[in-house]
Amino acid sequence: MSSTTAGAGVSRSWMTYALLLVLSWGVWGAFSGLPTANYGYPDEMVYVIWAFTMLIPAFFALRGSTWDKRGVAAGYGLAIGLTGAGGQLLLFKALTMGPAYLIFPLIALSPAITVLLAVVLLRERLTRLAVVGVVLALVAVVMFSISSSDGTEGTGPWLLLAILICVAWGVQAFFMRKAATLGVNDGTTFGWMTISGLVLVPVALLMMGGLPSGAPWQAPTLAAGTQLLNAVGALFLVMALSRGKASIVAPTTNALAPVLTILLSLAFYQTLPSVPAAIGIVLALVGSTLMVYSDEKRGESVAEGAVVQERGVTPGARV
Repeated sequence: MSSTTAGAGVSRSWMTYALLLVLSWGVWGAFSGLPTANYGYPDEMVYVIWAFTMLIPAFFALRGSTWDKRGVAAGYGLAIGLTGAGGQLLLFKALTMGPAYLIFPLIALSPAITVLLAVVLLRERLTRLAVVGVVLALVAVVMFSISSSDGTEGTGPWLLLAILICVAWGVQAFFMRKAATLGVNDGTTFGWMTISGLVLVPVALLMMGGLPSGAPWQAPTLAAGTQLLNAVGALFLVMALSRGKASIVAPTTNALAPVLTILLSLAFYQTLPSVPAAIGIVLALVGSTLMVYSDEKRGESVAEGAVVQERGVTPGARV
């Protein structure tokens, strides 16, 4: 087997990690609100717990991995970590100032930022099928986000925060892909993400006014369990983006994770998805299928071209 053919096979391994990401973030999304909704646990404290749960997947990510000591690795690692963790803190603040059903539709558009940056700066090319898939996935994300909307409210400071979060998380995914193209390994990237999250813990404590008291044991336990899924999902995101196109990975994962969340909510909370959510499920499935199929066809074309070149035949010539 030629190296080109092997490379084509490896490039499609992002699908496995994207699937694991959807699984972990889908379950996390369905149950992450329980500590706050059921026990009044502060969101900032949930962030603190999340920051420390990042240490667990970081341990496994760094096992057998050489820490990249280059300045470019540290620079991109900190940028990835601070944009992600900073976005989390801004989200907590925004939700105290504005309606969630208007904030989340804006934040959910972050893959559009990633796609734009990847196409413009990384020169990633999309097939027609992939373009259609990306558009459907992005529309699906919006449909999920507005599925519970029942009205409108005036704008306010929360609007600027929501836009900043959208940009931060879109840039974060792009930086992950860019770091991978520069040879930064997954373990180093995730290690810097963990460090960045821990660095912002004092900021979360200041926003909260100190550690909460009187919370039942169920609150931190639920928070730790759900946020561990969040942390593990973040590792899978790094691994998927280091192996696949950011312009495909980001929309796919952001579209399919809500599908699993809705299905779990239907099963455990006995709630039916609204019409927009149902439309979003269909669009997400169709869009992600088109993107995966497009990537598979591209890999087959690369492999076929490699075989033709090995035989000394000019591509397109009659044999």
